[in-house]
Amino acid sequence: MKRFLKVIAGSAGATALMFGGYLGVLQLTGNFHEVLPGELYRSAQPSASDIASYARQYGIKTIVNLRGESREAWYLQEVEASNRAGIAHVDFRLSASRRVSPQQARQLIALLQKAQKPILVHCQAGADRTGLASMLYLQQIARIDEETSERQLSARYGHIGIPYISAAFAMDETWENLEKLVFHLTS
Repeated sequence: MKRFLKVIAGSAGATALMFGGYLGVLQLTGNFHEVLPGELYRSAQPSASDIASYARQYGIKTIVNLRGESREAWYLQEVEASNRAGIAHVDFRLSASRRVSPQQARQLIALLQKAQKPILVHCQAGADRTGLASMLYLQQIARIDEETSERQLSARYGHIGIPYISAAFAMDETWENLEKLVFHLTS
């Protein structure tokens, strides 16, 4: 029995280590992903060189920053790089640890709908707020099915939504509330 427990503990440890490594790779690569080719892309906080590269490779026309306006260097560099590349820059502050109201969700959907495409949407890690925004775009603008849309808020992109453990579970709760109250979906 003791040996069995050691094997289980070792397996769990190895799995956790591998998953941690995967999350590290996501951050090192900027967690950049194509959501809908030519329309919507998602990432973690982009550097100035990332912005220039995304503009060249994907033709990004609008950046939607879900972190909100800031006086910090990352923000000033992002705005400057956007301006240099001729990219519209829009701030829409969300918190990964607070539920998004139906009114905020409608405002974000309207912003994404009106923004010049292709759009790059990002937050700090590109996992939680960006996942929710990507789901909203797919489900409410592109009219992609619910199941496919929900994949945007998953561990694949670094989202860990565990009740009582992960503050980012607020994004999962937001989606569930919006499904029922606003979108009239059943899951």
